[in-house]
Amino acid sequence: MPHNPPADLMLILEGTYPYVRGGVSSWVANIIKGLPEISFSLVFIGSRQQDYGKKSYDMPDNIVHYEEHFLYDSPPPPAVPPKISPKQFQCVEKFHSELRELLDHKNAPVPDLSRTVKDNPEVFNESTFLHSKASWNFISECFHKYSTEPSFIDYFWTVRNLHQPLWVLLKLVRTLPPAAAYHSVSTGYAGFLGAMLQHSRNAPYILMEHGIYTKERRIDLLAADWIADNRNPFQHNPMQLSYLREMWIRFFEALGKFAYDSANPIISLYNEARQRQIDDGADPYRTMIIPNGVNIERLAPLREQRPFPPPPVLCLLGRVVPIKDIKTFIRAMRTVANRLPEAEGWIVGPTDEDPDYFEECQQLVTSLGLKDKVKFLGFQKITDILPQSGVLVLSSISEGLPLVILEAYASGLPCISTDVGSCRELIEGRTPEDHAIGPSGKVVGIADPAALAGAALELLTNPEKWRRAQQAAITRVETYYTEHQMLSRFREIYTEAIEHGRYRLRTTETS
Repeated sequence: MPHNPPADLMLILEGTYPYVRGGVSSWVANIIKGLPEISFSLVFIGSRQQDYGKKSYDMPDNIVHYEEHFLYDSPPPPAVPPKISPKQFQCVEKFHSELRELLDHKNAPVPDLSRTVKDNPEVFNESTFLHSKASWNFISECFHKYSTEPSFIDYFWTVRNLHQPLWVLLKLVRTLPPAAAYHSVSTGYAGFLGAMLQHSRNAPYILMEHGIYTKERRIDLLAADWIADNRNPFQHNPMQLSYLREMWIRFFEALGKFAYDSANPIISLYNEARQRQIDDGADPYRTMIIPNGVNIERLAPLREQRPFPPPPVLCLLGRVVPIKDIKTFIRAMRTVANRLPEAEGWIVGPTDEDPDYFEECQQLVTSLGLKDKVKFLGFQKITDILPQSGVLVLSSISEGLPLVILEAYASGLPCISTDVGSCRELIEGRTPEDHAIGPSGKVVGIADPAALAGAALELLTNPEKWRRAQQAAITRVETYYTEHQMLSRFREIYTEAIEHGRYRLRTTETS
């Protein structure tokens, strides 16, 4: 899209809309469509272009600018390596030490990283970082100064892979078109870019987290088998992380802290997430909670399409990835099928994000003799799937505030979920008034297929209990989680930020 007059709001999206379907992308689509009076520019940040297929969403008319950038699609090396003197490279050392300071001293003032970058554009570029002798020398010095990792080669490539995206993002700080205000839908690389734009352009920056990014990255990094664990064989504590694994985790913690220090407001979906943000360094006075909301009018007609007693179908709506713990759902289905032979388990969501995990899940289905009971349906319209389901099941090991639970409630479907994120609040209630509505399903422990199966069977074999859970689900979503409520809150926040940002843009143009 060509550059247009400054948008009202720039959304910074990491690995989500418009390529990847799911809770965050659905939220983005709903916000853009639900606030047609606001003009949006979108910046998509991904890993490599080859990791993404076709866009999953059409662009509404109020998206006035779109661009995408892939952090690991490096340009070819220059014929002659960049020549940067040690004195020039000192600004990179300053940049690095300021990021470390954010973690080492919780109450340290927010560093003005943008000025360091703005004053040294010839140094802060990807080619200098990847190919200059000054960069090599700096990484070597850091290895000797900080690292307990015995392998310099592993350390060197870890540093390159960690920091390479930052140089891509620092270039975007200079080249992205202006907007009145900026909003990232996570911390991480998107949050780093949002914070840098706030400092460099003195613009309002809004941060929202659907899950806690640093927590989710920590889970991913603890399980990652591509990080070299060169442990000392005499290490006393087997739970102690290797230096390189800890380095990855600390890096994302530093990016998160920088985003928290730069954003106002800092939005979460539920109480526990807000507290986690505060524990990770967010100013409590800048934090607020805005739950997800769904379009009740669109989904309510599905209630009449579902037969009663409910069909014996356990529906898991989600991506086939480890964090959704699909294997626990499959194991639970073995118990369910033994007690309720007509039951089926439907796994509805994309299977291409982690092909190896998908293959493992298929093998587990086969080994448990469930090929005629557990079906991988891929992406489907929820309006087709929900009326045919008897209970929604989430077996995840991490969630924020799952939109699929609210969509299920609006369609009149109770939910069984693991005790993650806001799921207990959604099923049992958040306030005394909410508790009084009654449970709209059941909460079970993580990685407990027996408990998951027992909870589902309890509902599916007791129609009256299922009916009470259904009524609680409908009442809860219609009282606390409507799309209208959510859009009203964001309209207020955006309007205030845009008015402030427009004033800043006018002041900048006339100065």
